[in-house]
Amino acid sequence: MLDQYALGWILASVLALVALFRLVPRRKSEGGPSESQKSIVTSDGESGSADSNADVIIVGAGVAGAALAYTLGKEGRRVHVIERDLAEPDRIVGELLQPGGYLKLIELGLEDCVEEIDAQRVFGYALFKDGRNTCLSYPLEKFHSDVSGRSFHNGRFIQRMREKAASLNNVRLEQGTVTSLVEEKGAIRGVQYKTKDGEVLTARAPLTVVCDGCFSNLRRSLCNPKVDVPSCFVGLVLENCQLPYANHGHVILGEPSPILFYPISSTEVRCLVDVPGQKVPSISSGDMANYLKSVVVSQVPPEIRDAFIAAVDKGNIRTMPNRSMPAAPYPTPGALLMGDAFNMRHPLTGGGMTVALSDIVVLHNLLRPLQDLNDAAALCKYLESFYTLRKPVASTINTLAGALYKVFCASPDPARKEMRQACFDYLSLGGVFSNGPIALLSGLNPRPLSLVLHFFAVAIYGVGRLMLPFPSPKRIWTGARLISGASGIIFPIIKAEGVRQMFFPATVPAYYRAPPVH
Repeated sequence: MLDQYALGWILASVLALVALFRLVPRRKSEGGPSESQKSIVTSDGESGSADSNADVIIVGAGVAGAALAYTLGKEGRRVHVIERDLAEPDRIVGELLQPGGYLKLIELGLEDCVEEIDAQRVFGYALFKDGRNTCLSYPLEKFHSDVSGRSFHNGRFIQRMREKAASLNNVRLEQGTVTSLVEEKGAIRGVQYKTKDGEVLTARAPLTVVCDGCFSNLRRSLCNPKVDVPSCFVGLVLENCQLPYANHGHVILGEPSPILFYPISSTEVRCLVDVPGQKVPSISSGDMANYLKSVVVSQVPPEIRDAFIAAVDKGNIRTMPNRSMPAAPYPTPGALLMGDAFNMRHPLTGGGMTVALSDIVVLHNLLRPLQDLNDAAALCKYLESFYTLRKPVASTINTLAGALYKVFCASPDPARKEMRQACFDYLSLGGVFSNGPIALLSGLNPRPLSLVLHFFAVAIYGVGRLMLPFPSPKRIWTGARLISGASGIIFPIIKAEGVRQMFFPATVPAYYRAPPVH
């Protein structure tokens, strides 16, 4: 048995490396944003000037913006944060922080932000399919006992981080709507924004970091956004119920796509029903409630079925499109993108906050040796290394999210069905077969090559099962289509992420950029 698995790993390695080299794109000339895309104004002195003597302006105070503000502020930098709405957010995603993200939170000194918000510890996942289930625990044996995932109300977590950032004397949080970036002599020198009182002001700083979220109105100036919306989440809150596996996320491989459950407080469980496509049944007409009761409820574990029906009857149903967008930045003097404004992935795996916090750690380490941020051109060239250094972690989590979503969705195609079943059975084997993928998902071991190896090990495991007890022409054909389908799932995602930066970052010149010398 072990020899068969070893052979599978070797074959997977060869297939993956051959395909990766075929995917390496030829260099193309990269243009900047067209004039019609720009959200930039040239400073003309018509707007008022904000009373700000900042080193860094941060647009947005969500998870990325608030964490970055505190991180830079505690280093002594003067930070001006402009957030559209400082009231507590109310979202149905951004509620599960993976253990890898929690480690980044510790590294940034923000771990106390998950305290006093009734956050729940998460130790792994339970996977359900066709009446069977398996428990997949995070590989936490080598970490401190406090390290685990955390799930919570997103708004409570963000408010805690905002409060911590605002507690620093050199961090200023202001409510206002940024309308454009301000350009002077080819570099971004600040932002133009409207205060909550309606006054139009201009704030200036050597570096502007745009973290204004998935609906960013500034990203077109700084990147080439290719946003895909593969599905929507329908969100419910189940009250006073116990999940089959305490302190675990639950993933139901349902029809037509996954259903998620995880605790967000000591008395509440979040349910997210994935609906493929960009259209969902109408909530106001009652079509959504009917869909949930007729299609979804029978797939919900019996232990929480009554609570699910009660949540549907209560009527507090919300929807949100699931976006994915590979990072494709235009290096711009004086400005940088971060968070969902910069890079998004399907939220199935809960990796968004882990990527954002990891990016902040990378940026913080790059900026730490710099005393002066005023040389925009030199700073821009230096910070090109940020885009390379972040890639292995970010791209692994992004690729896993996109690939796992496609594998977990139901399909009438026999090869896709076999891949879905093989994935469930492979993870159910336990040991290295579950620890490896869960270490990737949790952000504890985000290595791109490990991701590709496990993905094709699942495919080869599926092919091996098809060949037993006797191969037939039909089974061989299905196996060939399974391998082809697996390649068609993962390689386009890897290509969009960037093969060279993801797998061979040390070959990119920006990887070795030294800090500007003044």
